[in-house]
Amino acid sequence: MQESSIRLDALDRRVIAALQVNGRASWKQVASAIDAPESTVTRRGTRLLATRSVFVTGVLDHLRTGLGISVYMRFRARPGRALSVAQALAAHSAPRFVTVMLGAFDVAAEVVVKTPTDVLTVLSDLENIDDVVESESTVVLRKFAAFEEWNPQTLSPEGVTLLQGASAAPSYPHREWVEPETLTSQELQIARVLARDGRASYAAVAAAVGISESTAARRVESLTTRGCLRFRTLFAPRLIGLGIEFMLWLDVAPDRVDEVGEKLATLPSTQYVSAATGRHNLILQGVLPSHGDLYPYQTQVIGALDGVRSADMTLQIQTLKRAWVPIGTDGRPEPQED
Repeated sequence: MQESSIRLDALDRRVIAALQVNGRASWKQVASAIDAPESTVTRRGTRLLATRSVFVTGVLDHLRTGLGISVYMRFRARPGRALSVAQALAAHSAPRFVTVMLGAFDVAAEVVVKTPTDVLTVLSDLENIDDVVESESTVVLRKFAAFEEWNPQTLSPEGVTLLQGASAAPSYPHREWVEPETLTSQELQIARVLARDGRASYAAVAAAVGISESTAARRVESLTTRGCLRFRTLFAPRLIGLGIEFMLWLDVAPDRVDEVGEKLATLPSTQYVSAATGRHNLILQGVLPSHGDLYPYQTQVIGALDGVRSADMTLQIQTLKRAWVPIGTDGRPEPQED
């Protein structure tokens, strides 16, 4: 089904915003949060999921679990070859995020590897790497904000509180993490089930893993409260009125990185921000309503931050992968079966 055949109204957008706040929220929770009839919310939410306008996936936090590190990579491609480079990257298992950009570089990817040297293996595996004329890499050191925690702030504070109940993922203290958590084989099995369907019931998880429903519930709760498992709601931001997706590569004075990172993390336009190595020591992914919002964002928001020495903004024009899930040309998540 093409996106043009689905008409989204204000209620649909509020349902999507609610699922962004808590991807595993029940339709009853969502209905209470957005003050709409439960039967209507159930019908709308079910349609959004069935048409792949929205997809919820369970994502292991690889930094928290010791499963790998994030490396952001940017590529300049030969003229007209940016999409082919992005497609080669997206077809590889290591990148969890791939996008074609407009700006200083043509393609960006977040690659998860066990060690930094494994990036060389990723590069050597790319069939179309000959189309790359320049690349640079930077290693993520610490997150200040993650996609799973992003609140578009289109719902009332009371509605957000209703959604962030006992079943919602907590706000994790990224800065306090030192030693990674080691997962059991059973926990890894549970994570694989929830990666395929982040809204899978405990009964479905139990049946897939071969455990009791109560055990499944306890294991999922443990994984989330320990910060190991996150629930990511995937959708095209334009569906809720945010038509511009961008990445910001900042050079910040070392003694101001914490301050700038923390400030940026509080902005509703910020989906993700992390400290990194290299000439750009803060990396941000964000959204804005329209092209006209870019200039005031650069001058009044970024320009007002003490310690920012340079800012390189690139616009995302076609994203091929988010949270390891392929994204179609219509912006819809395309979850793959095992």
